[in-house]
Amino acid sequence: MITMKFGGTSVGDAGRLREITEIIRAGYGKRLVVVASAMSGVTDLLLSTARAALRNEAVKVREAVETLSQKHSQIAMELVSRPESRDRLFGYYARLLKDLDIIYQGVALLEELSPRSLDAIASFGERLSCAQIAAVFEDAGIAAEYVDTRELIRTDANYGQAAVDFAVTRANIQKALTPLVEKNIVPVATGFIAATKDGITTTLGRSGSDYTAAIVGAALGSEEIWIWTDVDGIMTADPRYVRGARHLEEISYREAAEMSYFGAKVIHPKTMLPAIENNIPIRIKNTFNPSHPGTLISGKTRGVSGAVKNVTSIDDLALVAVEGHGMMGVPGVAARIFTALARVGVNVMMISQASSEHNVCLVVPGKDRQCAVDALQKEFAADIGGKIIDGVRLREGVAIIAVVGEGMQGVPGIAGKTLTAAARENVSIIAVAQGSSELNISLVVDQGDVRRAVQAIHDAFI
Repeated sequence: MITMKFGGTSVGDAGRLREITEIIRAGYGKRLVVVASAMSGVTDLLLSTARAALRNEAVKVREAVETLSQKHSQIAMELVSRPESRDRLFGYYARLLKDLDIIYQGVALLEELSPRSLDAIASFGERLSCAQIAAVFEDAGIAAEYVDTRELIRTDANYGQAAVDFAVTRANIQKALTPLVEKNIVPVATGFIAATKDGITTTLGRSGSDYTAAIVGAALGSEEIWIWTDVDGIMTADPRYVRGARHLEEISYREAAEMSYFGAKVIHPKTMLPAIENNIPIRIKNTFNPSHPGTLISGKTRGVSGAVKNVTSIDDLALVAVEGHGMMGVPGVAARIFTALARVGVNVMMISQASSEHNVCLVVPGKDRQCAVDALQKEFAADIGGKIIDGVRLREGVAIIAVVGEGMQGVPGIAGKTLTAAARENVSIIAVAQGSSELNISLVVDQGDVRRAVQAIHDAFI
């Protein structure tokens, strides 16, 4: 059994839907499960229209609902030839869009747009898309059935980033989908969306459809989970910026998680958890080039020549430093820093501290820089007043470069080679961090130097 997930660009228009239909037809006869996203751009339209409804912009809301209707109806007219199937799909569209319009009216009347409302609104993209995909498959002679995962995936009420109850979810998926797969019917399940035990719609957050595919694939014991996207798998660097970047045949779960965290176009680490726990490989495939083998993510990897697999970067960051001679040997300073930032919801991307304990450097998203500085100044106000801490220093416009590879472990000279490559390009290193696993070396550099540094480091290793 293979669980296949198709993203928004893969289901974005009639041409793309024809392509994924042929992909399914090629594997038809095997046991397949499909998880799909909303059509490209639809979720953004749904959420921007929600904000328009909050501003009581009724004309914009009407136009958006009409756009959604036309966008999906055009697909049905082009790809669903059987009149009864098309009429049934049109009826479903009409009911769904009527419900959506009512929610928008409620937002306007109440002048309130809560996370719960946003999740309800966001769910319409996947519900429209997956019903459409199932109808297209059926029209092409592929037995398929639309599945609303709100009936299967059970979560808490943390709207926008709901946590899954895996025990209940696993039982629901097995009960609902196993009979379909055994009859060679392709379930077409909505990605991204779920529901609480009371039936209230929730969403699974960033890369939610990938996460859904992993949850479904793990529950059904899939041989592999295939994530269909618009690239030929994972590269050694971003080919838009790095000359000589090449395709990786295999990487490990840990490498994929590191690459994803530091900006590589992979999948969210959360997506891999169900696969890791059940030892199910994930394959990244290209909808536009289906014959390409893609990249296999698994618990083991044959690797490539050399120790480094990937050089990537994450941009638009800020460095915040807490400094002072009075910090040396004082327990709890780092704990206070993290607690203060957690209190205001600032994510720490990287931390670097010298053994002298005179300086603790933190890298945070650029948008959170002032919030982080204010929180730390408030936390250490008494210490600053007492000259225990000199102050909180901010440096804007920095980026993290990450050098990733399990083959780096125990290999002497990796850090030296990395720093030397950057130095040859006259790139100044602001801070360095490396975990004891030796899976990742992270460098902080000025934003203006990041492209040259990534190219130089990539050339040195790959």
